[in-house]
Amino acid sequence: MFHDRLARLRGNPSSVHAGGREARAWLDEARERTAAALGCREEEVLFTAGGTESIQLALAGAVRAAGPGKGLVTSVVEHSAVLAAAERLEREGRRIVRLGVDARGQVDARAVVAALAPDLALVSIQAANNELGTLQPVAEIGEVLRRAGRGRAWLHTDAVQALGRVPLAHLWERVDLMTLSAHKVGGPPGVGLLLRRTDVPLEPLLGVGSQEGGLRPGTESVPAIVATALAIELAVHEQALYAERTARLCRSLWQQLSTKIPLAEINGPSIDEPRLPNTLNVTLPGVESRTFVVRLDLEGLEVSAGSACASGSLEPSHVLLALGHTNERARGALRLSFGRESGEEDVHNAVETLGRTISSAR
Repeated sequence: MFHDRLARLRGNPSSVHAGGREARAWLDEARERTAAALGCREEEVLFTAGGTESIQLALAGAVRAAGPGKGLVTSVVEHSAVLAAAERLEREGRRIVRLGVDARGQVDARAVVAALAPDLALVSIQAANNELGTLQPVAEIGEVLRRAGRGRAWLHTDAVQALGRVPLAHLWERVDLMTLSAHKVGGPPGVGLLLRRTDVPLEPLLGVGSQEGGLRPGTESVPAIVATALAIELAVHEQALYAERTARLCRSLWQQLSTKIPLAEINGPSIDEPRLPNTLNVTLPGVESRTFVVRLDLEGLEVSAGSACASGSLEPSHVLLALGHTNERARGALRLSFGRESGEEDVHNAVETLGRTISSAR
């Protein structure tokens, strides 16, 4: 029975035969469920092959559709996918304004508004920083842009890290484009989402096709998209409980860690400030994080040094350097985060492992 059902899901939703029509029904239902969970309309949901593709389509698609010479405003602490898209547009001769941040990694909403100019068609500011857990004032920026009325810049937010961790409905009310990724909430890798208000013009990246509103040619992966819809429904439904539990674990981790390793320093917002509930970035004394991650992995503790998408880089985190940290402090930073199965015992084990591994390394 399961295999028969899976076979029906594998049909091409663009085909007119029975298998194709059934696949189309599954795809349409998944889009409807996703929209209901996220508080948007079905026609505003586009499925892609991942968060990076969604970001590329949002940035390059909107800026190019705005016309020759149009550019964008972003920040220096964005995810590498946003920074790469901005660099590509800059090579096309478009102006890119990169705004700095304060010691917590937060951009000033007033600086964003002050940077706007007629040749800047888009603002792209992340909802939450993937390394620090810093929450950005996206809603405030969006409110100012909405009041500006016709002729304003569009607003995009990379909400990949925020989905399932902080409420997003209020953000979608104030932005024009939002990117998400399925695997961040337990969905299948290889599925991204772009929420796009229908009045925002986008130029396709891959040529013209009939799929996804003509913006992404190619057969949709219906089984993966159906799984994505379920993962998003669960993440949104459980968000408040997940946030409360992981915030408590994060506070406990920092309290125990700072007691055991007094010279440890927290990067980004303090533990009591508004932040992503499940993410903690710390610099440990005498640690070179890229090699230390391997030592910890051998001890059974999985952590990361900076962004997972840039983990192969030997350069210090661009996010920590943007905060004004030295190369040495940036190279000693570890990102610790909690998942859905994490508990207080994991906190204790992590602290013990960190302390023991640091002593061994010395």
